[in-house]
Amino acid sequence: MTADPYALVEAHACPMSTCAAPAGSPCRTGKGKVAVQYHTARFRLVPQLAKTLNVPTPPVRKPGSAWIELPRPRGAGAQPVGHVRIGYARASTSPQSLDTQLDSLAEAGVTRIFSEKISTRAAKRPELEQAVTLARELRASGVAVTLVVHEHKRLGRGIELATLAEDLKASDVGLEFLTGELQGRHDPSGVVFTVLAALSGMEREYIRDRTLEGHESARKRGKTIGGATVADPDMLSMALHLREQNMSLRDIAAKLVITTGKKKGQHPSPAPVMRMLREHDEQTTTAAST
Repeated sequence: MTADPYALVEAHACPMSTCAAPAGSPCRTGKGKVAVQYHTARFRLVPQLAKTLNVPTPPVRKPGSAWIELPRPRGAGAQPVGHVRIGYARASTSPQSLDTQLDSLAEAGVTRIFSEKISTRAAKRPELEQAVTLARELRASGVAVTLVVHEHKRLGRGIELATLAEDLKASDVGLEFLTGELQGRHDPSGVVFTVLAALSGMEREYIRDRTLEGHESARKRGKTIGGATVADPDMLSMALHLREQNMSLRDIAAKLVITTGKKKGQHPSPAPVMRMLREHDEQTTTAAST
């Protein structure tokens, strides 16, 4: 490295909206002090420092002192150049492997990858949020950025996919899928993308409806859906008590314990708890009407 790290970092303006220090000056805190270390989005603009965990502000910049703008270096007004490809991989459950997605992203030349195992129905997906945040910060510095995903289903379907794509477009961040119906780079405002995103959402709803219809048909024929029953009168009594406290199914299941069978001592999953409570409600309603 031919120059001190701080000089290489300060060759660029800080892309963080909360800092926005111009080229030639150290990063600043929200309270107007010189930051102890440069913001990640800024030092990642330097290829030699892209994988560094942090870059401290040198004593000559007097970290912790009142921030003032320093003279800008010659040519500091030039826009940063380059193209960054950020990858995102997701699996719905822990047992599912991410290897195929990670290998696909690596083969596509993506080196910075965010990955997680979480359902698309989760209110927050931390790794996706981090990927989008980094993409926006890098794009704000003038660098071209593309979010690369193995398949569109890893991001979402229907309206959730279209909404995320529009948010990326608003930040001028590109979107690319490596395989699937939406393979290639896409303009989220385009008709083809909008139609295919909507169809993917309809496909999920169709599968869900058919599954529920099949379960209902099986119940009418006296068939058991799912694994062996884990409920007993004591568990039902406790579940009803917890439900009266407005607890969620997940929280109720976490407080119940299976007392018999192969799963003795374990907590039931939310699905059998929901069936147990629903059957109780149905029986109560039937008894009240006779």
